[in-house]
Amino acid sequence: MVNLEIDRLSVRFALPGATVNAVSDVSLRIRPGECVALVGESGCGKTVLASALLGFLPGNAETRGSARLGDTELLTATDHELATHVRGRQIGLIPQSPASHLTPVRTARSQLEEAARVLQGDADVAAQRTGLKPEHLDRYPHELSGGMAQRVANALALVGEPWLLIADEPTTGLDRELVDGLLDEFRRMVDDGRAVLLITHDLAAAQRIADRIAVMYAGRIVEIGPAAGVLGDARHPYSRGLVDALPDRAFRPIPGRPPLLTNLPDGCAFAPRCDQATAICEERPVLTDDPHAVACHQPC
Repeated sequence: MVNLEIDRLSVRFALPGATVNAVSDVSLRIRPGECVALVGESGCGKTVLASALLGFLPGNAETRGSARLGDTELLTATDHELATHVRGRQIGLIPQSPASHLTPVRTARSQLEEAARVLQGDADVAAQRTGLKPEHLDRYPHELSGGMAQRVANALALVGEPWLLIADEPTTGLDRELVDGLLDEFRRMVDDGRAVLLITHDLAAAQRIADRIAVMYAGRIVEIGPAAGVLGDARHPYSRGLVDALPDRAFRPIPGRPPLLTNLPDGCAFAPRCDQATAICEERPVLTDDPHAVACHQPC
């Protein structure tokens, strides 16, 4: 197994009259045997980052930086290279809105068995690991509930036994028992020496299984460190706001709105929403170089 090394990865989309800076200078290392949770509000760039790693960006996307998986540079690899050597084999993906990724005219069983043949996996084992019963597999996508479609997507991502699983909001639509079972499966993968990148709004899920948590805001990672440290002693005002918004905490929403990704400020993007901002925040902060890193001029 190898590491995933992301170094100053940026993604922008060219639109008529505007440029969307979706991901900016993100650096992240994911090693076998760990779960990293990527958290942040909708639209902060989490899913775009995942799409860049697997070559799923649209034609108007421009990338900079590097994302290396062993000897493979993911950002410049051809679609054929990604399809035959990376997707499903080294990196598995559980996408958002899984029902829209299933072929509507084929049963869940036929799609899972085809993936198992291509990836040389075991369809029955993947189904069992994700709680799918035979009667579920014989249904077409339109006959599946949202939670059941999510489980089919989970099985498709796991059937090739990838060393890294990117799970994009995988608990959406699942009841608590299924959420717990899925998180337990992710944790078993990690304990067996694989890795999980968990993209989620569910901080309780992140707290339960993540070794490290990276907090993303307006396309940048603003804090990253051990899960207990980030959730228990957040250093960035935005991270502190996310934690305080939890029902078992202050249950206080973060005031204001995120900036437009077409018009990011030169300095700290969170400054307009931050009650700790001063004149120095007009300069862009950079992540500190320590195990619990923060990009903030006025850390908590």
